[in-house]
Amino acid sequence: MNKNLISLFITPMTGNGGDRVVLNLAQSFVSKGFYVDLVVPEVTDYHRAVMANLPPQIQTVDLELPISKTIYFKKLIKLKRYLDQKQPLALLSNGDYVGLANFAGNLSHSPTKIIQVVHVHVSRYFGKLSSFRAKLKLFTFKHFYRTSDGIIAVSKGVAEDVAKLTNLSLEKIQTIYNPVVTSDLSSKAQEAIEHPWFASGEPPVILGAGRLHPQKDFATLIRAFALVRQQRLARLLIIGGEPDQKQALEALIHDLKLEQDAQLFGFTENPYAYMAKAAVFALSSRYEGFGNVLVEAMATGTPVVSTDCESGPAEILENGKYGQLVPVGDYKALADAIITTLNHSINVKILQERAQEFTNEKVAEQYLHFINQL
Repeated sequence: MNKNLISLFITPMTGNGGDRVVLNLAQSFVSKGFYVDLVVPEVTDYHRAVMANLPPQIQTVDLELPISKTIYFKKLIKLKRYLDQKQPLALLSNGDYVGLANFAGNLSHSPTKIIQVVHVHVSRYFGKLSSFRAKLKLFTFKHFYRTSDGIIAVSKGVAEDVAKLTNLSLEKIQTIYNPVVTSDLSSKAQEAIEHPWFASGEPPVILGAGRLHPQKDFATLIRAFALVRQQRLARLLIIGGEPDQKQALEALIHDLKLEQDAQLFGFTENPYAYMAKAAVFALSSRYEGFGNVLVEAMATGTPVVSTDCESGPAEILENGKYGQLVPVGDYKALADAIITTLNHSINVKILQERAQEFTNEKVAEQYLHFINQL
């Protein structure tokens, strides 16, 4: 066994929040003296661009098996061969590959520890399947999670969901929050931005961030902002890529006559600079696995409000101690929370101290402790 190698079995990278978590974790392992393999079914253009800026201790293992074109057996054999050849200390597999990782581990001669890392409420996935298919998938899910060497959930809510689905004891599922706060976050937050809304003397900016997807429920945030705008001067900026709902959200902005004060800004390489200069950060999601952006905003010293969605926000904010929580989909309550936050000063130091609980350093130590005790 190569005790200095940890493998991360991940989906193809597209630049989303999950990818940032993977990269943060990989670099944290390197800082602890480990080598890291990013094992992927295929390498995307984004992946290639990212690798150019990573330390040489992080390598890509391309199985060269596009998800949409490759049968399960081929992926299984290639992953087994990888485990036999490299024999890493642990293979951390995201939930999409629970069966593949376990099956390959069982077939392999490697003593590698197979660990499932669950980022989402898996029960939501089964709810979308037909009855027969759901039962088959659920049976497979239960079997492979039960036969894993370890299970890590990114929030207590996710851990409870897995325990309920699998009938496993909650004590057998380790909760480790995402590595969010990097060593360079503070310096990135201080970088200048050219957006005119952040110039001196301009109205306060309410910031949202994430892909324009129904899960993020930016429609509720826009409706909440319309109520905020009736009471005071303010602006709403939403940053993020993957514009699934861009046309619908732009139409809503138009219908509410907010064109001068609300903007879908699109993707930015440095969201932290915008977070640091916003007056309030608002998360309006219907559900999350964790809620990385809340931690990022708090790390920059920006006050936050959030829906009390499954799951993560209530854990991050300690049930409202570090920012107001409102019911999912309740734009009136969200508007009230934003207005209250705008009108009251927040102790920036307390927010930043809370965010330090989610640093790469601390999370990597928790992962390594868990791996070593298996």
